[in-house]
Amino acid sequence: MTDNTPTDSTYRLLKFISRQPIQISRFVARMLAGLVNFLKMSKTSNTIRLNLQIALPELSAEQHEKIIPKAIHNELTSYFEFFSIWGTDNTKNIARIHSISGEQLLHEALKAPEGLVLIIPHFGTWEIMNAYLAQFTQMTILYKPVKNKSADQFVRAARSREQAHLVPTDESGVRQIFKALKQGGTTVILPDHTPNMGGEMIPYFGIPLASSNLSAKLIQKTKAKTLFLYALRNDNQGFDMHIEAIDERIYQGNANQGTSVILAAIENLIRRYPEHYHWSYKRFKANPELDRVYHLNTEEALKRVAEVRAKAIQPEIA
Repeated sequence: MTDNTPTDSTYRLLKFISRQPIQISRFVARMLAGLVNFLKMSKTSNTIRLNLQIALPELSAEQHEKIIPKAIHNELTSYFEFFSIWGTDNTKNIARIHSISGEQLLHEALKAPEGLVLIIPHFGTWEIMNAYLAQFTQMTILYKPVKNKSADQFVRAARSREQAHLVPTDESGVRQIFKALKQGGTTVILPDHTPNMGGEMIPYFGIPLASSNLSAKLIQKTKAKTLFLYALRNDNQGFDMHIEAIDERIYQGNANQGTSVILAAIENLIRRYPEHYHWSYKRFKANPELDRVYHLNTEEALKRVAEVRAKAIQPEIA
């Protein structure tokens, strides 16, 4: 049999990074975050600051400034932790999960013949949960290939250790997820990024943004059970995993209303732990009136956001 494992420098570097102890990954991330915060590298800090001002205007400027360095540190740490997780066998990764709240919710949901949809936002270190979940169910997951071929093969090899069936992010992949759910399977969806094409305008922190309603469609058409998951690192080289129920309204109404329920759950989580959300993503440009919001000065950007938010509220009042 031919060995197709790449041997270029990118693959070797990724393998080297992934084999480092997680405490080393966290140390390197802390040093890099300290450098970013000390030098006040403007692009990342400014994006996070504007996102906080848009999403959490009820917080003071001082509170925003306290969150920014923590958010940079946490996001960088998550990325380095991903490599450590991908380079470690499932048994060790499971041992890294020190506590699980809501575990019984998962076991009860897995008994349902309708299948299970797990909603996981871009928050904390979500990759650590795959090893735990793979003990109980096979997951069918949408996967967008990494542009670099070596990096893509590295990630695919890491994911193949788990009971994860990776499907393309197109109609054929969606059909495979529907089929898996109808057979009582499980899918994992990260719903809080802007879809590559189209999307419905759903309010997120009061701003209508192009959003995927795939999760809600899957749930409402298949009647699959739905849970909300996230993982936070702790101070003992491990993680604490949280499994929560989601508002029962997710099963009712239309797909847009169901998507609103999902986004509301993410908003609630962010308000509880704002420093753990991945704020560097330019989510708020997913509105035609805000497509250049990250290129404007802060005053003008917030003025436009206020106008868009006010328009969104008017129909509700009427």
